[in-house]
Amino acid sequence: MSTPVPYAGVAAPAVEVCAVVLAAGEGTRLRPLTERVPKALCPVGNVPLLDRALARLAGLGLTGPRRVAVNACYLGDQVIARVGGRAHLSVEPGAPLGTAGGVGRLRDWIDGRGVLVGNADAYLADPQAPPGEDIAALLDGWDGHGVRLLGRPAGDPDAPGTFGGHDFVGFSLLPWRLVRDLPATFGDLVRAVWRPAEAAGELTVVPYRGTFYDTGTPADYLAANLHAAGPDGLVDPTATVTGRVTGSVVGAGAVVHGDVDRSVVWPGARVAAGERLREVIRAGDDLTVPAAR
Repeated sequence: MSTPVPYAGVAAPAVEVCAVVLAAGEGTRLRPLTERVPKALCPVGNVPLLDRALARLAGLGLTGPRRVAVNACYLGDQVIARVGGRAHLSVEPGAPLGTAGGVGRLRDWIDGRGVLVGNADAYLADPQAPPGEDIAALLDGWDGHGVRLLGRPAGDPDAPGTFGGHDFVGFSLLPWRLVRDLPATFGDLVRAVWRPAEAAGELTVVPYRGTFYDTGTPADYLAANLHAAGPDGLVDPTATVTGRVTGSVVGAGAVVHGDVDRSVVWPGARVAAGERLREVIRAGDDLTVPAAR
């Protein structure tokens, strides 16, 4: 059975495909924000990153716990509650298993299918295509044998970590033959799958034409939010704003009495009268994380 593709111009893959969203990581570079919320649930444009990933998969016709899995570990109770019944859950005990171990732990669920693996912290946006359609080229006519990575041209094509002169941008497509032997122990897909496939001439990079941020640092997280908000910014209709907000993202139930410029105010957070925030992330009443590059 092939994956349904709900729009014209893309050939369905020759094998059935499921999807895994990796959401178990600790997000250490985003601390102290991720001491409160797992990175996968950090909001970008007032939408949790995990919800953005699931919406992108839905745009490919991949929905529900038979077709989509999410792994969880760090602050896993929050991820579990957010996913609900939308996907199969793989809860990793102890420390996160990494990208390869997370997929390996799902081998019985994957069960012979190809698997589209996405990082929950990947922010992608293509003005020419809606979520799902923007990465559909990864699946286009796939024969189920080789590895495909979504990429964009690297600033330095010869830099370590690039693939065919491209940087990886959050999604890969893996054949069952390379997944079935992955152990449910700590490991990463780069060394376990991608580099061996590249050495064997079985890795293809599919270019992504849109904008990408991995949101792993405060600067990139802010940049993704500002991109999602657009030049006019984004203020949730349930926020209370008596101060001045310019080019910023203000979440649901937030209260802003001060001045906020090119910043992110999380849902429920407060900015007191007399405060002036610029290029920061505000969480709660007391946490301000600088995010300027």
